[in-house]
Amino acid sequence: MTIEILHEHFLQCQSACTDTRKISKNCMFFALKGGNFNGNKFAKEAIKNGAAFAIIDEADYKISDQYLLVEDVLSALQDLALFHRKSLNIPIISITGSNGKTTTKELINAVLSKSYNTIATIGNLNNHIGVPLTLLSMSSSTEIGIVEMGANHQKEIEFLSNIALPDYGLITNFGKAHLEGFGSFEGVIKGKSELYDYLKANNKTIFVNQNDELQLKQVGNYTHTKKIGSQSKLIESQPYIALNYKNQTIKTHLTGAYNYNNVCVAIALGEHFKVPTQDIIDAIENYIPNNNRSQIVEKDGHQIILDAYNANPSSMIAALSNFNQLNNENKVVILGDMFELGDTAQEEHQGISDFASSLKLNKAIFVGENFYNITSKNTDSYYFKSFDDLKNDFENFNLENQLILIKGSRGMALERVLDLI
Repeated sequence: MTIEILHEHFLQCQSACTDTRKISKNCMFFALKGGNFNGNKFAKEAIKNGAAFAIIDEADYKISDQYLLVEDVLSALQDLALFHRKSLNIPIISITGSNGKTTTKELINAVLSKSYNTIATIGNLNNHIGVPLTLLSMSSSTEIGIVEMGANHQKEIEFLSNIALPDYGLITNFGKAHLEGFGSFEGVIKGKSELYDYLKANNKTIFVNQNDELQLKQVGNYTHTKKIGSQSKLIESQPYIALNYKNQTIKTHLTGAYNYNNVCVAIALGEHFKVPTQDIIDAIENYIPNNNRSQIVEKDGHQIILDAYNANPSSMIAALSNFNQLNNENKVVILGDMFELGDTAQEEHQGISDFASSLKLNKAIFVGENFYNITSKNTDSYYFKSFDDLKNDFENFNLENQLILIKGSRGMALERVLDLI
């Protein structure tokens, strides 16, 4: 099965899918393998449920012409995505960074979709499987593609860049995320900058925050660079950020001054692609964050900043710093463990505990084994080894009339705290 023939079959389909629970009629099913599963075993079920073709890599499962045999299903998915991307001949914008990737991607999509037919990464499907699926969701009617790229080790962004072939790229920031895989903060910078390396090598355009010295250093004197940050000015961050743009005030639904840079990116891309000014403003004002990202939730008289989608030391410090500046005398933080920090885990969790104790808080509540096992616990804070331990003791906390910040890594699922309030 050559890639050209596979692509001809794909063009007969409506979509690509890797999960039999999400089969849609006339899709192409890719029978991926994992440590505990063999997708080839589900190919028959995929066809039965409406898939037009099933891509398999074990001959025993080929029982009709609807089963297309390849050497390796994952490689076929990635190769097909690259071939399809080349056939589209549209501009692709790629986004990576330690924090704010998904919010930035959603803001860019909100702005550009005012003037173009756009396709953007769904949720955070930003890895070696998600990026190909995003590319395969684009069609001849797509005018601009927006591809989020995640990474937790070196060479991953390089690999994804060589599939997406971006024409434009940006890095939201460098932070202490995935230190276990990258090895160090310097490793993070090197790994994320692989996007810059690709763009430079192919004479493509870099968008860079003009106020981020680390990024400016990585970009250097590269000619095809557009600087972000001069188009607007932050004028309010209590609790939602507002900015002045072309003598107009944009009022957002985003909390946290750290989101200002994400808005600036969306404005810059909107201007570059000549989206009308009022459309840029409307798109940003109407964007409402979801999926536990910097959401402000009202529940039973409580005001809660729910930022429980993910966490690392950099994003935790940013969230706490912003929370500390909010105009409310009654504040509580509920913080969960940060994952993938490797040998630095205890040091980083100790640092967050110490930083929280320096803030004006009524209570600081920490959840997870990493926080529980730090060597120096603050006497005015509360530490729980697990969510269940917190749940069993939660009714002893009086959180009436408190402003509450909830933040932790995805694996902690701290949005469950809402059920306790």
